[in-house]
Amino acid sequence: MSQHPSLRSASKIASKRNVLKRFERIDLLVARGKWKEGDRGVGLPKTKS
Repeated sequence: MSQHPSLRSASKIASKRNVLKRFERIDLLVARGKWKEGDRGVGLPKTKS
């Protein structure tokens, strides 16, 4: 019996995600200089990776 495609190893599935987690968006904003210490993590602007 063959293995279902959804059960393959994670290394084969790894692809570039087009949606960033909140902490990744904050890191990107910090690198661009658009994040100030004390800003809230809610309602972040959209970012392109």
